[in-house]
Amino acid sequence: MTASPFHLSPLTHRRLAHFRANRRGYWSLWGFLLLFGLSLGAEFIANNRPLLIYYQSSFYAPVITDYAETDFGGVFPSEANYRDPYLAGLINEHGWMIWPPIRFRYDTVNYNLPVPAPAPPSAENWLGTDDQGRDVLARLIYGLRLSVLFGLLLTLTSSIIGVAAGAVQGYFGGRVDLLFQRFLEVWGGLPQLFILIIVSSVVTPGFWTLLLILMLFGWTSLVGVVRAEFLRARNFDYVRAARALGMADGRIMFKHVLPNAMVATLTFMPFILSGSIVALTALDFLGLGLPPGSASLGDLLRQGKENLQAPWLGIAGFVVVALMLSLLVFVGEAVRDAFDPRRNAQ
Repeated sequence: MTASPFHLSPLTHRRLAHFRANRRGYWSLWGFLLLFGLSLGAEFIANNRPLLIYYQSSFYAPVITDYAETDFGGVFPSEANYRDPYLAGLINEHGWMIWPPIRFRYDTVNYNLPVPAPAPPSAENWLGTDDQGRDVLARLIYGLRLSVLFGLLLTLTSSIIGVAAGAVQGYFGGRVDLLFQRFLEVWGGLPQLFILIIVSSVVTPGFWTLLLILMLFGWTSLVGVVRAEFLRARNFDYVRAARALGMADGRIMFKHVLPNAMVATLTFMPFILSGSIVALTALDFLGLGLPPGSASLGDLLRQGKENLQAPWLGIAGFVVVALMLSLLVFVGEAVRDAFDPRRNAQ
């Protein structure tokens, strides 16, 4: 019988069993992965381009490739506008089109609204439009993808820096730990919001700009936890034995002490991810986040505040943000229970 290439220790099996036993957290993980997976294919769910075109015995994929209007018998060599009735008639005369379920992108303006924008939900715009005539559901799908990707990148980068800083503090201790602690006290006292306002007045905020600024202030969240684990483990017998055998400090930290510190790190990561998503949403709500026109959940909430006569804007944004954060909190609680040493000891 061939052994499985993925061998899990008994402790890992117990942790997975405890995680699955928490039904709320277990199903919340699958729900979050389902929503995030659907948002990753946003172009195939909500787009102002057809998924597939059959025209004069040839197939075209506008959702992947750009085509000119002249490719379908039009007059202008510019990019094809498939929502134009003239071009749609030319294509349907010599073929057919397969559209996504939602015929709008996050930045597509519906110029055929029967009422002034923001328009209420209808058969064409399932959750209505915002104050610029853009489809709310399409903006929610694209905004969910952008927010989660931003949160994942911010969580990953800030966690790497925080774990490295906490490891150096806890392992070496002494003067290194003292200097790092004084630096963290000064760094944590800086007014993050004021710095963002100053930066936004000098540079146009963008995805990577916001990621860099928030990463500069977010990496401190894990330093204390990792530092405590390294302070506790650096005097263990196996660490002393490895040091006596001449093993390098970097290898001891990475191979022997870091796995113990990663338990606390993994427990906090779902909560850090939810905090990162809230940070981006709050900045967009205040107008200090992504550039105007971006697919943003915070911008949708801001429009709901400014257009109280259109309750679908605020309700849609609130439901998506509340649902996503609730799922992440439930997942974090399940991970915390799975890594609880008291449960694993039992």
